[in-house]
Parts: sequence; structure tokens; C-alpha cells
Amino acid sequence: MEEIINKVANSVLEIFDLEDYYLKGTRVQVDISQWLIEGFLLKEKDFRESLKNNDWSQYQDQYVAINCSTDAIVPAWASILVAIQLAPFAKKIINGTIEDLEASLYEELLSKIDYSVYTNKSIIIKGCSRKPVPMRAYVLAAHYLQPFARSIMYGEACSAVPLFKANKKV
Repeated sequence: MEEIINKVANSVLEIFDLEDYYLKGTRVQVDISQWLIEGFLLKEKDFRESLKNNDWSQYQDQYVAINCSTDAIVPAWASILVAIQLAPFAKKIINGTIEDLEASLYEELLSKIDYSVYTNKSIIIKGCSRKPVPMRAYVLAAHYLQPFARSIMYGEACSAVPLFKANKKV
């Protein structure tokens, strides 16, 4: 009987796992509709008073996404005013959904990595994740890796999908 060889374990593939860059911390969404009359109408005086009386310290060291869950037409300054109230407490504040927040965190982190360590290497961008890695992070990782990589695949070593192969230099 022939010896079974684990080709995956013996390969020179580099795994780029976006979960390794996941920032620990609580992500929350602040819904502006809670301060609107019936969730739709912004009355400036009441809105400002509600924000003034809110306990913003509950967002201490959290990552915050500000949005409005209703179809209300909310003036731009409303989100900005909420952000100003959050600023002394939150680690990061964005206007959008939790997924937008996650993407923003990854965009910031991925832009600071030294990708030159991946020069002429075959890379697999790990696909399965237990943490909420947004698709924008995968796209951005591929964008940053491409100028350095010999090849880029997506998925797991046993079933990776080829995405990019650099032209051979003459």
C-alpha cells in the first residue's frame, strides 16, 4: 500500500486569513429613528433635547454605526450631531450599517499592512470565517496582494478557487 502524502501540509501556500485582522470590541448600531416622532418626523428642538439627555457613556470604547431604520428623510446634520455626541466615548463612528462599520474597520487595517512579505508567493485568501468579515474586505485584500503575489486563490487549501496568476517574467 502506498503512503498517503498530505500535499496541502507540504505546500508552499501562504494563507491570508482576514480573521487575523478582526478588531476585538463591541459593535453597535445607533438608530436615529428612536428620536423621531413616530419614527419618521424630526422636530429639531425635540431631537436636540433627546440627544442632550441621552446617556452616551454606554458607548464607551465601542465601534458605532449610525443609521435610520425607517424610511424617514433625515437631514444630514442629524447623523453628524449624533456622531458629535458619541465622539468622546466611541472608538470609531461611521454613518451606515454594522456591515459598513466592519468594512470600514478592515479598510483601515488592511491599508497599513506591509504586503511585500508576500512577494512571489502563492497565496490563499482564506474563505471560511467565524467572524463577520465583509465581502469588501476580501476584495480589498486581493487588491493589495495582487502587485506582490505570484498567484492568489480563494477558499481553503484543499479546494481553492484560482483568482490571479502573475505573468512569468522573461
